[in-house]
Amino acid sequence: MAAHVVVTQEGSTRMIKMRRPEKKNAITQEMYGAIGDAIDTAQNNPDIRCIIIAGGSGVFTAGNDIEDFLNESKLTGVPRFSNALKLLYSLAQNVKPLIAAVDGVAIGIGTAMLFHCDYVLAGKTATFTTPFTQFGLVPEAAASLLMPRTMGHQRAFAMLVLGRTM
Repeated sequence: MAAHVVVTQEGSTRMIKMRRPEKKNAITQEMYGAIGDAIDTAQNNPDIRCIIIAGGSGVFTAGNDIEDFLNESKLTGVPRFSNALKLLYSLAQNVKPLIAAVDGVAIGIGTAMLFHCDYVLAGKTATFTTPFTQFGLVPEAAASLLMPRTMGHQRAFAMLVLGRTM
């Protein structure tokens, strides 16, 4: 597992904790792979009945680690998204109850992944932001499909297109 992802089993619950406080839990390719692996390996384990994803240090996640993506593109000429895609497939194919525990900021993929969860616990300091348009990007993780279905067209538009924080 990645150094910044701690995976434990507490009873019948798989706990996945992002632990990269110096970068506000910004997700690297290695972390994407580790989180995806933790979700995938829970699928065929009858002892695991629930999965919880959490951040730490008052931050769920600052989203993609842009520096990690840029460094990858310098090495290969194009960014490698295979581990990020792996996580997205893992979220979409997951059949076990998936819970997110959000404290502090959830930015970009940190917000988009929540729409794949069965339940989201948000602390009083939780904020949700999808700054895709500010970076000239399209929403990821099926956010443009799932957000309007979950929260209504107007709120989803305000977050996805206008970049408003909730």
